[in-house]
Amino acid sequence: MKVIKQSLSENKVRQISEYKKEPKWMTEFRIKSFQKFLECKNPKFGPALNIDFDLFTYYKKVTDSVKNKWEDVKKDIQETFCQIGLVDSEKKYLDGVGAQFESEVVYHNMIQELVEKKVIFCDTDTALKEYPKLFQKYFNKLVQYDENKYTALNGAVWSGGTFIYVPPNTKIERPLQSYFRINSKNMGQFERTIIIVDEGSTLHYMEGCTAPTYTTDALHAAVVEIYVEKNAKCRYTTIQNWSNDVYNLVTKRAIVEENGTMEWIDGNIGSKINMKYPCCILNGKGAIGNCISIAVATENQIQDAGAKMIHLASNTKSSIISKSVASKGGNATYRGTVHIGQEAENSFASVKCDTIILDDISKSDTIPTNIVSNETSFLEHEATVSKISKDKLFYLMSRGISEEKAKELIIMGFMDRFREELPMEYAVELNHLLKNYF
Repeated sequence: MKVIKQSLSENKVRQISEYKKEPKWMTEFRIKSFQKFLECKNPKFGPALNIDFDLFTYYKKVTDSVKNKWEDVKKDIQETFCQIGLVDSEKKYLDGVGAQFESEVVYHNMIQELVEKKVIFCDTDTALKEYPKLFQKYFNKLVQYDENKYTALNGAVWSGGTFIYVPPNTKIERPLQSYFRINSKNMGQFERTIIIVDEGSTLHYMEGCTAPTYTTDALHAAVVEIYVEKNAKCRYTTIQNWSNDVYNLVTKRAIVEENGTMEWIDGNIGSKINMKYPCCILNGKGAIGNCISIAVATENQIQDAGAKMIHLASNTKSSIISKSVASKGGNATYRGTVHIGQEAENSFASVKCDTIILDDISKSDTIPTNIVSNETSFLEHEATVSKISKDKLFYLMSRGISEEKAKELIIMGFMDRFREELPMEYAVELNHLLKNYF
């Protein structure tokens, strides 16, 4: 086992790169990113971040190699993913699976049909070694290392993540999935995901995240870069259920070319502080960007989430649907940006934010930035904040349903727009997770 613990320094960043046997350019990139990390302050928007960066373990490898058979994975790790349900899901519903435990991917496999179609689906470290030209073409091009403190931190210590390349005119029938598990106290996880869906192709990628609860904090600071080429379509589904001691600070961005479509299906249930705003840059004519999200904030949780839609070309369309629930003193805030540029004529954007507050001590804010820079485009924004309807509650209770069950039914109905976008087995799992929160 290789572990690089607290007090991050330039020397430890070099150690990570040396241990991974990376090319010189990547070592130099990591050092440049680390220097930027030291310079950057925390974001001026959103919740206050009081993070002790000397607390975390920045690199922990628990296996010598990535396995393609579950029986070859260490027994305790295999049991963890069995309990989560990932092993059964792969057999029934998925065309490929990657599983990351701490800093490295421990298991990776996909069906032979995708191999024959020349689809690349591997962990990002493997992509750096086996597909160096393709990797360099897309790495750090869409999300720059120097954008903020946490993109810089990821650039310095990134490890693991998913790399997918779908060749032109290739349809992947069932989802590919990666699962990320933080399992140790004071662990930092910094995966880097790059997805390229080439012209005329389709992909549905799913991501799950969990961690056990400890008395001290953990940090998850990932970067995701997605390239959707002409007439291509990508759907990225996330259900994150981090424990309430995890700071989840993630930058996710997609660029969408002519007549391409990018869909973010974004579920935020766990974490201590969650700051995540999936972004679509609509770069080609007729490009479409959609984001449907839920955020559930309970005791000692801040969900600061939303989406960004940047229209750069004409006849582009975007839609943001945000559903939030706050209870037991939680804070569920929508923070988003829609910018329709001067060149994005005849474009349309829609934002709809709905929040239910379940008590008098919880909080919700809607903080939009909406900009339309030409006269032929249109943007609409609707926001509602409410408590559970007493009339609906009375109606259900008059039918013999308990108050607790009636509230649960109302909340589940409120979440329907999100749940209907999930495959059935994941909608069932989401129902189970949500019931534990109310």
